[in-house]
Amino acid sequence: MRHGKRTSGDLIDAIVDNMRQNLEELKYATLAPSRYTVYLSSAEHARIEGIIPRLQAEATRALDEELARINRPRLLRGLARRMTQLAGGRRPPLENAGPRWHVEFLPDTDGDLADEGDIVVHSDLVLAPDLELGVGERTRRITTTRQGDTSSTSSRMISQSGSSSAVALVHARLSYRDNLGDHAFDVVADQATIGRGGHAHPVDVRVSTTEDVSREHARIRRDGVTGQFYLIDLSTLGTTLNGRHVPRGVEERGGVKRENGAETALPARARIGLAETVFLDFEQVER
Repeated sequence: MRHGKRTSGDLIDAIVDNMRQNLEELKYATLAPSRYTVYLSSAEHARIEGIIPRLQAEATRALDEELARINRPRLLRGLARRMTQLAGGRRPPLENAGPRWHVEFLPDTDGDLADEGDIVVHSDLVLAPDLELGVGERTRRITTTRQGDTSSTSSRMISQSGSSSAVALVHARLSYRDNLGDHAFDVVADQATIGRGGHAHPVDVRVSTTEDVSREHARIRRDGVTGQFYLIDLSTLGTTLNGRHVPRGVEERGGVKRENGAETALPARARIGLAETVFLDFEQVER
């Protein structure tokens, strides 16, 4: 396994690679996210702090060059391109979704990045509002985590409420107490991930507690057709429903963690335990 700092060129390559994974195809254009946030270990951030403006300039140049490369016809791809066009499947030209690129380099404050070479890259692509749900702005966030020789990618939809006249539809509520006090969370999306969170592990419900609770500990999923809620255990030390452990929803093979589809139906009212450390009261909102 590789350890130690990466070159500055590696950081720029990671940004470009992340961009390729967060594209949205429209009829006449394919949009690339304009905003990127790169988290580094505190030591690595301190090392490059003096050249961050130069890194930002080179990252935006690399993004421009990648857009041009993807959009530029190549002789070696000519036949395949013509066949794709005939089939009506040619991808529209790639464009920056915003007026300019925005790249930010920040130090990790959550302790996710133990090795100097570990990095996390977020890209945010703003999508159309969902007026039916009263959501004004929806952003698709793609997170790429590189630790040693391993790399993982996750996707998350972030919704923000729209105008004051539009009210998001609340499906359920969670209430809980952690080290920071009492909290309440309205479930307005069809899934909500719960845990300690972190730069590499974005969650919807972030609890402040001991490491017994995993970064991504559990997920609540709502079936959009039936309205039924389900609980999925993503943790190391287990999740309980009304005092009973639910089946683990992830399996680890070869050092890679994958969900196995196991989930447990949630009653209209329930008590969810995270490693028997933090307890959340779940209540479905009646219509």
